Amino acid sequence: MKMKSYMNTIKMKSLLFDGFLAGWTSLFSLGVLAFWLVGSPRKAIRATTRLWVRGILFGLKHVVGLRYVEKGRDLMPAEPCLIVCNHQSTWETLAALVLFPDVAIVAKQELLRIPIIGWYLRKSPMIIIDRESGSKALKAMLNQSHEALAAGRSVLVFPQGTRKDEMEPIKFRRGVELLYSKLGVPVLPVLVNSGKFWGASGSSKRGGTITVSYLPPIPPGMSAELFVLKAESQMEAERVILP
Repeated sequence: MKMKSYMNTIKMKSLLFDGFLAGWTSLFSLGVLAFWLVGSPRKAIRATTRLWVRGILFGLKHVVGLRYVEKGRDLMPAEPCLIVCNHQSTWETLAALVLFPDVAIVAKQELLRIPIIGWYLRKSPMIIIDRESGSKALKAMLNQSHEALAAGRSVLVFPQGTRKDEMEPIKFRRGVELLYSKLGVPVLPVLVNSGKFWGASGSSKRGGTITVSYLPPIPPGMSAELFVLKAESQMEAERVILP
């Protein structure tokens, strides 16, 4: 009986948050026209997108009871870098815009179809790829990553490709080794345990504390194979010890 009541409470809080998210997001529809009229300034759009995310994190904290803490933040390189993060839920896709200001996230094309927010992501701009286009997608990802770094923006990629169960070992898909080899910048591995509180399905969120763990940066210059092995090993070792 207690378990049923607990699950009902989780469901109710999730539904309340979904309502909050819909209302909060609708407010930003007003900004689309305003920004369009003044030429869609990128810095202002990125600042507005971060404001949207801060509101979401506020809602998660006060409606769902879902907070986050950072571990090892001082390990982040001072210069723009390549950030590789595991992917367990929608949470890290959103929170990254606050955790890494001005970051360029490598994201799938489907995100642009989201009403209102798709427009903000396109104009920020993010690095949008069409995963069905194969080698063309890799070339576009590389070119846009170079542009972002030249503009002083770090690049974030989710090397697992899609959301994975929290218990699934860290394994990179093709593409991140190309970025490492060609960009020539330090790599910051990041591990989150968001899947414990906001699962891959995205339907239910529960209270708790997500840990964002920054791991020792990997310098450029290694072979692609050694880089992948080192990054996967670091992230997997952290995954098994996070609460």
